[in-house]
Amino acid sequence: MVDVLIFEGNEAKSPVEEMLLQARHAALRDNLDKLAAVPEVARIILATNQPQFQAYASLPKVIVELNKIPPREFHFGRHLIDLIERYQVRTVLCMGGAAVPLITVAELQWLCRQVLAQDKRFVTNNVQSADIIAFNPAAVLRQFPAAATDNALALLLRYDAKFEQVLLPITLGTQFDIDTPTDLLVLAASPFGGENLRRVLNRLSLPTEKLQQVKAVLQGQYNDVALIGRIGAPAIERLNKNLKVRLRVFSEERGMKALGRLERNEVVSLLGFWLEEIGPDRFFTYLAKTAAAALIDDRVLFAHHGQEPADADRFYSDLGQYEKVQDPFVREFTRAAQECSIPVVLGGHSLVTGGVQALVEELKGTEQT
Repeated sequence: MVDVLIFEGNEAKSPVEEMLLQARHAALRDNLDKLAAVPEVARIILATNQPQFQAYASLPKVIVELNKIPPREFHFGRHLIDLIERYQVRTVLCMGGAAVPLITVAELQWLCRQVLAQDKRFVTNNVQSADIIAFNPAAVLRQFPAAATDNALALLLRYDAKFEQVLLPITLGTQFDIDTPTDLLVLAASPFGGENLRRVLNRLSLPTEKLQQVKAVLQGQYNDVALIGRIGAPAIERLNKNLKVRLRVFSEERGMKALGRLERNEVVSLLGFWLEEIGPDRFFTYLAKTAAAALIDDRVLFAHHGQEPADADRFYSDLGQYEKVQDPFVREFTRAAQECSIPVVLGGHSLVTGGVQALVEELKGTEQT
């Protein structure tokens, strides 16, 4: 049997962060129902600093581990090891509360069966940006320094513990994650999401105009679409296979978090240098001359510029609300993107992974003739 360890501990410091938390908590509630429906799941241990989640202890298989740890003091690896030892977990599945919110019960069951089938094996959805990881035996973590993040855990299991790696099939359910408001925009403009999540999305009335314009471009006949940021081969393959588009791809700094490059201030971007030379206005003017729409994972550009924007700044930027952004560089970049003559959607890594997957899943077979 598999024990599930869910970590959901956040604190909102601005209205936009509170909005994201509402959606994450709704996705968590949907995930709890799906996990409980998997026969191979024995216990669901929810580690959280949110007192309202104590009510979830009445749900099937759920145990609530309430703590008072501020997010800034939370260490993923140390708390993971602590829970594994206290609950004597043999085979573990760990994830964030809102991770893979569109995953199905069947996909969760497949994951559990794969990790139970053999010792020294781990199953994940993404090698360099893991949102969900199951591994067996869990006690292996005692042999290594505690991984700081789930991304680092996947690398530890693969390269240090020498576990066999099994990747979940690339589907909307295994690739989509809720990290930023852009992910909410993608969902709000789509038919996807569980009952609780859809209820919150409908109440938020999010601005989806840019996304609708991007969809119109994607449904055309070989329009040029720019993908910028940490672009992986699966996103390119999905778009090329299912939609009639011409892609202009500029991929940089994949794995910048998992490999520690962001933490060590080693992120460098060719587009970032160009942006410094010409400024945001000319950058987006030239972009509009080469593409009919753009999806930009701008965290690479921010990191190259030496920026570590506050969550509120990043999130307001994702929503296009540049007037609420405090950081001058992020504000000007966002303003220029909003004023660009083509639809530009800004976001994080999830935009160009699960976000692309969601767009393709919704639009395939609907091209205009």
